[in-house]
Amino acid sequence: MLNSIKESPLFSIANPRTIAFLGASNNISSMGSNLLASVLALGYEGGIYPVHPKETEVQGLKAYRSVSDLPEVPDLAVFVIPTALAVTTLDECGKKGIKSAIIVTAGFREVGEEGAAREKELLEVASRYGIRFLGPNCIGVVNTHHRLNTTFMEHEGSPGFIGMASQSGSFITQMFHYLDRLGLNFSTGFSVGNEVTIDLVDCMEYLGACPNTKVITLYIEGIRRGRAFLEKAREITRKKPIVAYYAGGSEMGKKAGRSHTGAMAGPDPLYQAMFKQCGILSASSVTELFDMAWVLGTFSPPEGDKVVIQTHSGGPGTEAADAIGRAGLELPALSDETRQQLGKLLPHTGSMNNPVDLTFTKDPFHYFNEIPRILLSEPACQSFLMYFHMPFQVIERALRQMGWSQKRIETEGFTLLTAQSRSVSGLLKEYGKPFVTYTYRSMDDPFIKSAVKLGIPVFKGPQRAIRALKALVEYGRIRMENRGEKRIKSSIN
Repeated sequence: MLNSIKESPLFSIANPRTIAFLGASNNISSMGSNLLASVLALGYEGGIYPVHPKETEVQGLKAYRSVSDLPEVPDLAVFVIPTALAVTTLDECGKKGIKSAIIVTAGFREVGEEGAAREKELLEVASRYGIRFLGPNCIGVVNTHHRLNTTFMEHEGSPGFIGMASQSGSFITQMFHYLDRLGLNFSTGFSVGNEVTIDLVDCMEYLGACPNTKVITLYIEGIRRGRAFLEKAREITRKKPIVAYYAGGSEMGKKAGRSHTGAMAGPDPLYQAMFKQCGILSASSVTELFDMAWVLGTFSPPEGDKVVIQTHSGGPGTEAADAIGRAGLELPALSDETRQQLGKLLPHTGSMNNPVDLTFTKDPFHYFNEIPRILLSEPACQSFLMYFHMPFQVIERALRQMGWSQKRIETEGFTLLTAQSRSVSGLLKEYGKPFVTYTYRSMDDPFIKSAVKLGIPVFKGPQRAIRALKALVEYGRIRMENRGEKRIKSSIN
């Protein structure tokens, strides 16, 4: 266990004060230039030293002809250079005293025997100088709290709480827009590439100690240090959840992973058993990986598996109840006191069973305040699931019937809609129970966008919501069991 996050070999990679950038130029179509542009676009505040044999200035920054010409020893070197130059350039970095690097350059073990030999040379040079590096054949790192992004996509959104270590660079850099639309983002994300001196275990250790990371996500095509992986994951999951998506279990996935990073995959049952032993939650897709991370990073685990559902339509309630049953969670009966309070607000056509189905209310805004308050106060409610359906057209029609002018509706209507989102957001904080919602509307719907912006998890359909909620329930059990669990040997070495 780290005494300080600064002890991690990844600290200077994720939090450099100065960077030497090798391979960037004024040709914006080149890979190196794109990566440097991403660093600049996020507003990195440290010193950047482009290294170029001919250019005196690169993207507005003073350039240096070689690593030896740099005015100081930078914390980090980023390589986006031809494969044939990687070994000699790493040697130059070692002579300069640089101890950390990101080697984006590909063409090593993943391409066959000749590449494997070059990779061995890289390792020999790194060992000689005590250098630790991400890669080769990786995309680097994003640390949103340090304003660092070495990937080829510009970062979108605000700093987040999801840590990630991925054996595919795409699932770091290509998730920026997807996560931003959900009001989420990475705290720190690592693309590990071929994992020559830094691997998934090192990344888990760093993210486990990272104060900005609430939940750790892993994209895995193969694990090299099985025993160390088990021990580190078990240590971390006592205090922080880990969710993994393993993509190398099928024969096709195994072949793709081997050609991608040279990863040696194993059968699904072996990896699933390994995850279960060390307390890692398993996702069935990248989408589910982030669904689970959303809920795990937003709420503390509930006391049990009882879920109360609120809808204003029978079909969505029935589908949600079915999803809960299939997930092995429980729909508790509501107490007499809760039913009595609901009776004051629900029409005679509504249902006071669980799921609670309003059908309609005299005041539609009770749906987002008074009624959820009653249900959240129910002693049997350990988690709460709410159906979201508030198209602006419904509000517009109601306001028109109340005598509002079209101009007033256009200027004040969205304010009213946002107020409902704030009401729900306030309930999340007030009651402290897991509170997830689902909808069939587009995530671009004004009400949904407002809710997500305020930190309310909104899922497309009840199945995704329930699978994410089940992960939270499972993590509560895992954390309790993990604290007293004996060490179990790994069959992956």
